[in-house]
Amino acid sequence: MIIVLALGSVSGAFFLAFFKVSWYYNIYRLLLKLRVSTAYIQAVGRHGSKTMLKTEDKQKIIKKYKLHDSDTGSTAVQIAILSEEIDQLQEHLKTHKKDNHSRRGLLKKVNNRRRLLSYLKKTDEAQYTKLIKKLGLKK
Repeated sequence: MIIVLALGSVSGAFFLAFFKVSWYYNIYRLLLKLRVSTAYIQAVGRHGSKTMLKTEDKQKIIKKYKLHDSDTGSTAVQIAILSEEIDQLQEHLKTHKKDNHSRRGLLKKVNNRRRLLSYLKKTDEAQYTKLIKKLGLKK
């Protein structure tokens, strides 16, 4: 594995350093030696990507789709959160066509949403149709 780091700028030009390392622990130690902040290391993550759905976004979705004041995990809220995660994964897969690990995660989320939708349809059909219209799903 080769790591590329932007160490700083001198007169507007960035200097890049290339390091060949075999373990993530060594990468972490190397970044600490270079005095890269640990907050940046944790924010970027192991593979250089941000987390899928931030807690602020989840809170907005919960606020929009909740059935009562203390509702955080009803079927409608779970379906809405899964729908947002599915949309983000679809956008990710448009640029990373060969990312089969994420594609598998997408299929699991779609299947989970499908099961929750069928459960909601069996238990409360009025809420099901309302949620489908609100989310813009094709059912």
